[in-house]
Formats: sequence, C-alpha cells, structure tokens
Amino acid sequence: MHFTSLLSLIVTSLALVSAVPISPSEIATNSAKGLRLLDLSEDTEPVWKTEDEVLDLLRAGVNFFDVTEVYVDQQKWASTAKLAKTSGTSAKLATFPAPSHQTALRPILQTVSTANMQTSLTALTNFNNRYYRATTGASASTWIRDKIQGYITQYSRSDVTVSLFTHTYVQSSIIAKIPGTDPSGPITIVGAHMDSINLSNPTSGRAPGADDDGTGTVNLIEGFRALLAAGFRPTTPVEFHWYAAEEVGLLGSQAIATNYKNAGKSVKAFMELDMSGYFRPGSTEVMALQADFIDEGLNTFLKSLITTYSRIPWAMDTPCGYACSDHASWYRAGYPSSFPFEAVTGNDNPTITRHPTPPASTASLGRTPSSLPKLVSHLSPK
Repeated sequence: MHFTSLLSLIVTSLALVSAVPISPSEIATNSAKGLRLLDLSEDTEPVWKTEDEVLDLLRAGVNFFDVTEVYVDQQKWASTAKLAKTSGTSAKLATFPAPSHQTALRPILQTVSTANMQTSLTALTNFNNRYYRATTGASASTWIRDKIQGYITQYSRSDVTVSLFTHTYVQSSIIAKIPGTDPSGPITIVGAHMDSINLSNPTSGRAPGADDDGTGTVNLIEGFRALLAAGFRPTTPVEFHWYAAEEVGLLGSQAIATNYKNAGKSVKAFMELDMSGYFRPGSTEVMALQADFIDEGLNTFLKSLITTYSRIPWAMDTPCGYACSDHASWYRAGYPSSFPFEAVTGNDNPTITRHPTPPASTASLGRTPSSLPKLVSHLSPK
C-alpha cells in the first residue's frame, strides 16, 4: 500500500472515532465562567463559546443547539440509539389514520376568533421584549399562564391544568394539559416559542416579536380556548407548550423534551408553530411544511388535514436548516415532529424580531393554521 493511501486511511479512521465526551465537571466549571456549549452541526463536536460569541453567531444568522444543560442526557441517549445528532433528512416513524371527525370539527373551527388573537398579540407586543433573561420576558410567561388559567376557569374545566416550567434563567416555559380518558396514552403536543430578541441590545432593547413568534403563540392560545369552549375531552392527553429561550439555541424546548425523554413519556406527535401570520403580498398563500427534522408520516397526515379542511393549500418548503426551531428539539429526542410555516421560504416575513426595527405587517394573522385544532382532535379523538 502506498504511504499516502495508508495515511489517508489512518486519518479517515481517526475521523470516525467519536471524541471523548465532555465531562459533567467540565460543563459545571465552564458554565460557572459564563461559557455556553453549542452544537453547530451534526458532524462536529460541541464547542464552548462566550456570551458575546453566542450573540455574534446569532447576528450572523447561524442556528445552533445550546446543549449546555442537556448534553449529559443526550450522551446517554446516543449510547443506546442514534438520535442525538441528525439533520438534513426526515424520518418516517409514525403512521396516522385518515381524517374522520369532520362533523365534530367544523363547528369548532367556526368559533376561532381573529379578534381574540389580535387582542392577545397586542398584549404580547406591549412588553418591551420577551427576552429570556429580561424581567419583561418573565412577565410575558406569567401573562400567558394567567390567560390560559382564565379560560380554564371560564369554561369550568377543573381537570385541565396550566403551569410554569422553570429554567435556570428568569423566563419560564408554559405547559397546559388536557387529560385524556386514557391518561396513560401517548401525548399530542402543539408548541410555539414565546420569547423574542433584539440582537443589538438583548436585555433592554425593543423586540415586539409580533410574528416571531407572537403569531404562533396566540394561535395556540386561541386554539386552546376554542377546544375548551367546545367541551373537548380527548381520548389521549393533549398538551399546549409555549417555550422560553428559543432564540438563543432552543433552550426551553430542549429542556422539556429532555425531561419527557428521561421520564419515559410517550409522545404521539409534536407540531411547532413558529411564525404563522405573514406571506409576501402577491405570492401564493400556502401552509409550508418544513422538510427537515420532521417525521414524514406526520407530515403526510398534516397534508391530509389541510386538504380536508382548509381553503389554503399546503406546499413543501426547502429544509429550514440545523436547529431552526423547537420541532428540532423533539426530533432529536426521538419523537415524531412537524413544523408548518407561514410561507415558502422567500415569501415569509422579511423583518422579524432579531432586528431592532418593528416587524412587518401581520395583517394575515387571521389565517390560523387549520392544522392546529384538527391535529389535536384527530390524534386524540373523542
């Protein structure tokens, strides 16, 4: 064998050997110094970055998983299954029945209120920002929790609960649970991130976040209200999640997905709503289904729901990229996930919360993704 060929073989073999996992003590030491452990791609090892370097990556439009708080758990998963690092391709893990609850669902859809969503969106955007380390970010979480609790009380649903999921930072995530008549059945989850960020001045800068992700947040709030108003009592549990700290590496959703994975919870399906209120004037209005970090079986199911119920057609989007939103956290934990987006990439909102200027118009807020109430009802039928 030629020397160059031998050297190439050795280098290639070494590249296939996993690096030594980062120890819990190193994570504790570096975290105490204010460093963050970032997973930048599926084929590289996580790297330590300062807070300033994290912000520089965000300003450059680089997506990543901040795995500082979940790395040890994810390494445990990786030792038994190839789940910890996967990107760019979808997986077909789940199968779902054809839509069959049209009679029950159509009246519920008629009660979904654009006015309610606009009112909620105004309240959310009135917070100076919803940054995960700002007091206004913490207050926004409490506002969502209280809004949901108000609906639980209004519709006399003592079986339904809502609570804050606390993190190591001041902002909490929010989890609302509608129990199933079969409480041990797999959980259907719909989620959105409720934080926002101004990358010029994260803690105190103005970041109304009307479309990123105020729209998805209020879609979930109104979907929750409509289902409770209709007396929705599913067979298997349904949960609504609003995540903290999505804008800085999917921190909130990773924490919750990791918690569920460690607890052995079974999740039937997860759907993320991140930006759902805009499409470029003059373009074709669609529900754009993301093509990566998703379950193909669940995407097929969403297509059938949209076709059955919505005047707006579905379209496949290009891959949104590594760690682009919270569905990726659930996908990495091994759960079926999906992400219907407001428009095909290029026709989506050109001005979102990461910029200091106000977001573009959300005049099309009323087009609540039809997949939301239908997903939870079809997966957890009465």
